[in-house]
Amino acid sequence: MIGYCEQFRPQFHFTPKKNWMNDPNGLVYHNGIYHLFYQYYPDDIVWGPMYWGHAVSNNLINWKHKPIALYPDKHGYIFSGCAVVDHDNTSGFGTEKNPPLVAIFTYHLREKEEAGRNDYQTQGIAFSLDNGDTWVKHDNNPVLGNKSIKDFRDPKVFFHKETNQWIMILVAGDHVKFYNSPNLKKWTHLSDFGKEIGAHGGVWECPDLFKLKIEGTNEEKWILLISINPGAPNGGSGTQYFVGDFDGEAYKVQYKDHKWVDMGTDNYAGITFNNTPNGKRILIGWMSNWQYGLKTPTKTWRGAMTLPRELSLIKENNKCFLRNEVIKSFDNQITQVLKKDYIYLKDVFGLKHSNFNQTEIRFNTNLSKRLSISYKNNKNESLIFEINPDKKEMILDRKQSGLVNFDENFANCFHKLTYFLSDKVVDVRIILDWSSIEIFIDHGKYVMTEQIFPTEFYKTLQISSKDSVRIENFKLNHVKSIWKDE
Repeated sequence: MIGYCEQFRPQFHFTPKKNWMNDPNGLVYHNGIYHLFYQYYPDDIVWGPMYWGHAVSNNLINWKHKPIALYPDKHGYIFSGCAVVDHDNTSGFGTEKNPPLVAIFTYHLREKEEAGRNDYQTQGIAFSLDNGDTWVKHDNNPVLGNKSIKDFRDPKVFFHKETNQWIMILVAGDHVKFYNSPNLKKWTHLSDFGKEIGAHGGVWECPDLFKLKIEGTNEEKWILLISINPGAPNGGSGTQYFVGDFDGEAYKVQYKDHKWVDMGTDNYAGITFNNTPNGKRILIGWMSNWQYGLKTPTKTWRGAMTLPRELSLIKENNKCFLRNEVIKSFDNQITQVLKKDYIYLKDVFGLKHSNFNQTEIRFNTNLSKRLSISYKNNKNESLIFEINPDKKEMILDRKQSGLVNFDENFANCFHKLTYFLSDKVVDVRIILDWSSIEIFIDHGKYVMTEQIFPTEFYKTLQISSKDSVRIENFKLNHVKSIWKDE
């Protein structure tokens, strides 16, 4: 294997070969290939002038690195955005037989920003006729100018069949703006949303809008994702969502309260793939947080993506909730190490394993019972997850998980998730990589994603309870590395 074995290097999460990466961009499926573009600085492991990096996959798990897709130019750095398949060649960039891929992105002109102006972000487009291998920028960029709006960025575009037009969602500091276009080149402002609703502890970023059916019904709702930094419930960066309706012009929420896609601290700027087979909504997020993302203790690269998650919508107690579960193709990466039909937690249940940092555990349990799950290594570093029905909280404690002192915000408190208490038996799934933990409970109704930096692999797993608890269908699985010689 060439590389990919440095300390903390994720073994089954996407990372760049080297240097800095943040937001996923341009997530799109076309001709059998999933494209992952991303914010990339090829010259250092800290943020710098932004390019679009590029990787491809046929299953969303095993990735192949591609050359840089988009470079900065006279209009500025290439900030976040999206990509679409222009099936009807509305842009005129391709042909009926070879419709173009079109990338829509934010230009960030540093010179204007440093001059104290607010019009330094505009929107540009580029097209590809060879399924993303090479890109040509539009001659008349930018296609959407900016007179005076600071933080005017992160376009997400889709084709709205009901009104036969392209829709762009764009953030503008503390709200989103909607635009339409017949051809991806000329854009008209439609409406605004969000100035007086949702979390506003920081700047709004990386919007997304899509339809989902409520599970078990034919009723559809429009989900609006908004990343915010700072202002997340456990500190720093996070992604909120709204449930409502969109008529091709304006968005209206059904419920005034907003919810969070992930209650961990390290799932940010996530957007969904356009043009997926069977219309599935698959999300990938940047597995970090702007509170400390520039300082995490990696050496040759910095930044990773979450595992891809399929989103679904459920309705409980007359309210709608997003679920996000790891995509099914991830199961092809696992091999079973141990299985137990049931475990009675009269005493501490303990397991030894050479490397828990490349495993998943799965089991079923009752959320009305207290439960503690801890991973430890020989250096007395520990990662603890607890279910506390007395407070209706799930708690993740990474205070002593390994290297934590690179930034005061990384492990300064317990991270909490409030849950609805019931006697229902639910599935618990905990996935550890070399520098991350992802927790999915009740098919992804409750989710926490966080970075960890143990100085050696965890080798002990302990599960305990102060209640009488029966765990069913316990499995310990090894997760294979996705990296091969290239």
